[in-house]
Amino acid sequence: MTDDPVPAARLYTDDFAADPYPTFARLRADRPVCPVSGRFDQYLITRFEDARTALTDPRLSKDLYGPGQHYLRIFGPNSAGLNQNMLNSDPPEHTRLRRVVSQAFSPRRIEALRPRVAEIVDHLIDKLLPQGRAELMHDFAIPLPMTVICELLGVPPADHGRVLDWTQVIRTSGSTRRPPEEERAAVQEAQARLHRYLADLVRAKRDDRADDIIGALIAACDRDRTLTEAELVTTTFLLLFAGHQTTADFLGNAVLALLTHPEQLELLRASPQLLPSAIEELLRFDGPLPVASPRIATEDLAYQDVTIPRGAVVGVVLNAANHDPAHFVDPDRLDLRRVRGPHLGFGHGVHYCLGVSLARMEAQLGLGALLRRLPGLRLAVPVAQVPRLPAGSPFRGLLELPVAFAA
Repeated sequence: MTDDPVPAARLYTDDFAADPYPTFARLRADRPVCPVSGRFDQYLITRFEDARTALTDPRLSKDLYGPGQHYLRIFGPNSAGLNQNMLNSDPPEHTRLRRVVSQAFSPRRIEALRPRVAEIVDHLIDKLLPQGRAELMHDFAIPLPMTVICELLGVPPADHGRVLDWTQVIRTSGSTRRPPEEERAAVQEAQARLHRYLADLVRAKRDDRADDIIGALIAACDRDRTLTEAELVTTTFLLLFAGHQTTADFLGNAVLALLTHPEQLELLRASPQLLPSAIEELLRFDGPLPVASPRIATEDLAYQDVTIPRGAVVGVVLNAANHDPAHFVDPDRLDLRRVRGPHLGFGHGVHYCLGVSLARMEAQLGLGALLRRLPGLRLAVPVAQVPRLPAGSPFRGLLELPVAFAA
């Protein structure tokens, strides 16, 4: 074993984008805490027990905007307007910010959305049915959670399209053939436009006070001084982006996994009661967030006899941990009958996914309807031709998912 960092360019290859799990297996076996050099240096933690410990380790801070301003090397100088939110903060700030938002995502409130989510699902599939073919990311996986979160926040329907366009520029960064400087400029422009839009929307809703999440956040801000004006905007961005991005990528990954494992697809068609547990297995098998959002070591600390120095960026590799054979039997096999055990697809600890109830509902209704209403669903191209997000993306997802079915 060597202590030399692995260059990011050698790790994040096209082969890695197609299938990162052999690389994760090598890292777990040989370098379970691996330094990686690149745009910013970091240490990757890949074994399940280490990952679960790291996600709750108070020595690993999520506060990227406090002393040290670590966000500069990770997100760049223009990030504070959108990314300075509860995802990148520690208690007590995180506790304060999360408490306000969690009321809007209570299981009871989310369950009340079920009829509307089912209606959106059916509307999207109704448009697909006569065609016999679809590009499932653009036609279903992305618009489903985007429509739901926009309606929850109170984004006017006429604005859904441009908000989607801005978020997709950010999501697909690195996947175009433009020069890197043009790519960065496009992302910065999309971030700036989205920030201005959300700031204007928050200001407009001060007079509206509609029964939506932004209205509830404004009320909390005015009543209890719980949120600052800037935090209203950054919290809205976090809910908008996190509220659709990972669910969209999960839906694409899950459909692709089922279509490339036909025996599991037929099992789920024959036994739809397996769907809730199947969602958990599909999330474990190929989750949309391969590495948890960055953490900073606040002191020198050791994992697997590797010293992580103070100030280092630490990435907890959720998808590697979820394939750890020390925790899961035959982890590289998709098994929808797998006895449900704890996975890290939704994170762990105080930063556990706030929207887990909504994500599970959208996944169950969306996948269930696709399997029920699109007979003969199959890939329309060889699996090797399905385009993916680039290897260095923080997300694990598909750019497109061409499918065919019986019209």
